[in-house]
Amino acid sequence: MKAYTFSLVFCLVSLLAYGQNNTAIELKNSQIHIKWKNSPRGWEINEIAVKSGSSWKTIPHPSGEYTALRAASKPPVQNEDTFRTITGEDFPGEAYKYQTNLWKDRTGTVALNTAGEAFYFFPENAKQLAPNKILFTKATAWGVVKTTWSLDQMYEQDIQIEQTVEILKDGFYSFASPTLASVPADQLEWATVPGYFHGNKLEENLVLSYGYGNGVPVKPIVFSETTASTLSPIVSSKAGFSFAVIANPDLGRDPWASDKNTHYDWNLGLSHMNRKSELTPTLYFPVLGEKGSALQSGDSVTFRFRYSLSDKDWFETLNHAIYDVFDFKKGLSLRKNKQSLSSRLNHMLGYLTDSVTSLWRLEEYEGNLIGAQAYNGGVVGSDKDAMKNADYGAMWMLANATGSSYLNKEVLPYALNFKMAQQQTSTGFFEGAAIGQYYLSKSKIFVEEWGKMVEPIALTYYIMLDIGNILLFEPENDGLKERLKLGADLLMDWQKEDGSWAVAYSREEEEIFKELQDFRPTFYGLLVAHRILKDQKYLDAAIKGADWYLENGVNNGSFLGVCGDMRYAPDFATGQTAQAYLDLFDITGKSRYQEAAVKAAKIYTSYIYTHPIPSQQTKNVNGKQVQDWEIAQAGLSFEHGGTLGSANFHGPILLASHAGMFIRMFEITGEPLFADMARSVAIGRHAFVDEKTSVASYYWTAMDKGAGPFPHHAWWQVGWITDYLMAEAELRSNGKIVFPRGFITPKVGPHQSYGFAAGSIFGQKALLKIFPDAVSVSNPSIEYVVSSSESGEKIWLTLLNQENVMECGKVKIGFDAFETKTLKSVKVLDDKGANIEMKESSDAWEISVPDVGLVVLEIEFEK
Repeated sequence: MKAYTFSLVFCLVSLLAYGQNNTAIELKNSQIHIKWKNSPRGWEINEIAVKSGSSWKTIPHPSGEYTALRAASKPPVQNEDTFRTITGEDFPGEAYKYQTNLWKDRTGTVALNTAGEAFYFFPENAKQLAPNKILFTKATAWGVVKTTWSLDQMYEQDIQIEQTVEILKDGFYSFASPTLASVPADQLEWATVPGYFHGNKLEENLVLSYGYGNGVPVKPIVFSETTASTLSPIVSSKAGFSFAVIANPDLGRDPWASDKNTHYDWNLGLSHMNRKSELTPTLYFPVLGEKGSALQSGDSVTFRFRYSLSDKDWFETLNHAIYDVFDFKKGLSLRKNKQSLSSRLNHMLGYLTDSVTSLWRLEEYEGNLIGAQAYNGGVVGSDKDAMKNADYGAMWMLANATGSSYLNKEVLPYALNFKMAQQQTSTGFFEGAAIGQYYLSKSKIFVEEWGKMVEPIALTYYIMLDIGNILLFEPENDGLKERLKLGADLLMDWQKEDGSWAVAYSREEEEIFKELQDFRPTFYGLLVAHRILKDQKYLDAAIKGADWYLENGVNNGSFLGVCGDMRYAPDFATGQTAQAYLDLFDITGKSRYQEAAVKAAKIYTSYIYTHPIPSQQTKNVNGKQVQDWEIAQAGLSFEHGGTLGSANFHGPILLASHAGMFIRMFEITGEPLFADMARSVAIGRHAFVDEKTSVASYYWTAMDKGAGPFPHHAWWQVGWITDYLMAEAELRSNGKIVFPRGFITPKVGPHQSYGFAAGSIFGQKALLKIFPDAVSVSNPSIEYVVSSSESGEKIWLTLLNQENVMECGKVKIGFDAFETKTLKSVKVLDDKGANIEMKESSDAWEISVPDVGLVVLEIEFEK
């Protein structure tokens, strides 16, 4: 006999109090009240209410109906049916090899919720076991269902449910969480299956809604937990309430259960609808045809779940699931660095200044030497000859902050040549465009990732952002300004009347991907042009584009990605959207853009895994013993998730471009989730770092293999680490340590460049510096940022404690790296800039840093 455990969590906030008689039964506390009546169909929920302020809010369309699915044989995994875009093309198309089989899997009868036979029923018996607990039972031909509903003692808005099904007939089974209530389509305020979609209206076309998350699917899709970021579908009503079904943390798959990758296991189904296509958050366990669903007479299945129903919005409901059920704080509390990010940054300098390890290449192109790193990932037309540069802002920053002769002489000039060659300057439709982000050295052409096409977003990325970031370091470079203007003028020419852009153009100058809308921060390129070139027309056009995107994309929860190989599945461009609107707010001062930034950032929190809960369980990874928290997915973001994204294959990524932006969002909103998610991805991720190079792997599945086919990612790692540390310093000093931010990096997220202009340390002018062999801190839980006065007579070490307890460590300085070597004084400054301690003249000092705080070591030399 087999027994399986399934746990869910539903949250309710308030229900009216009613009396009990022979035909009615109820549960009630100070926040919720739910009442059943005994009808000819069985025990139905006939009244629900939630506490809203000082009054009660009645929830319309209560139900209480149960659903069980049964199939005599295992349903087929894949679907051979053809799905088409709104413009009539077969989807995803022959060119998209990564998505073809995945889409067939995700559109099988189980996923589309048409597999098996559905049984709908209400309990036939009810018994009040205690004032806060009721037992319901139902006998059927295939099994006996016993369900207890009880009020949660800790979270009064929650109702916990435990259901046991005793099987009487062999078959494949899946059991749905009961329908507590439903929301009519015209009353839908918001719906989400986190990781898959957000939306406020139904979308008939499954390619748009199920494939891209642009709209709420009209079908009762059973989503896999593989790319569900939090195991909690949520539906909000215009009537002023939200409700969620939240899976018990042990219900979903463990992506590395013991000694191998189990990321692809499908234990749990999630949906925004029940089998009847009524809008109501629903879970399915086991998944029909998957592990644990083949049951025999005499077997039993036990599962627990709870609903969450309140007058709060979807984000507050999601917070409840993340913190109170999935215990996000616990995972964060386990995290501890074995190597600081600051140390990693210093070591990556060695990797990036070695042409062999960094796979740096020079190639002749139209009479010039162009330089880039080898790219061994997938590019259409590549014969292992693709080249690419990643983060030009980080390249110029690192060269400037270190003074590296190699970078300044052997890398930057040829990287600049690559950038100039990337832009078409000849007249025609593409004059000013980025003609491709990759260079194929054998065929001597620039191409996009997945075909010969030209994209407006690529113009923003690889011309406007890259050249803009270079110009922050080289403001007198008139030739680059002309190139920036050329790109900005084309971006304006390509802008449509409504403010939007095409997704892409073929080389024959025809718009392609017409089935998609450009829900991406393409407008940001014009913001860069305005900031550099000071022309109002660029700002006006940027605002026009931003307003269109806000109204049609962000406000509806619709986004598009930027990775051609994944057919633009939504990705880290959503995080870029948040920072782009923040920058627009900084320039215009218009509050709606800050609100748009916060809205996009809140949605981006659903791109972050929050399950399973990290633990200290020992696991074996490629022959190494590690603890579970060291390889946990919780806290890591998608490259792209949902139905089509790479997270289906590879899990999340270690490139944490969003970390600095999330810290800025915490500073703006006070929402702890932003800071906790930023720190969860930044702290204690050493299990994914190559010990030799300090370069992290890109995909979770790679564990500690390092850069692999993506050597250029090291530049993005330098960029996001710097942005994150700078954001933490600004936050923890209450804005008294601040450095100017440059422009967003292309493609992978919202981190920004630094070091092109002086910042401020407690009112004193400071320059960002990196002395890789001159500064060390013995405690890896203490991060550090180095800066100096313009004369070099003062050095500041901003020390950041990443733990929730005071941390101590020895700070050591190698004075050979400094022109002036005679110490005058060493002071310890607190987060307000007050001198709290004088240190002796030495080259090493013991320093204590408050929990999640900072101190600054101010070292002054004799003139």
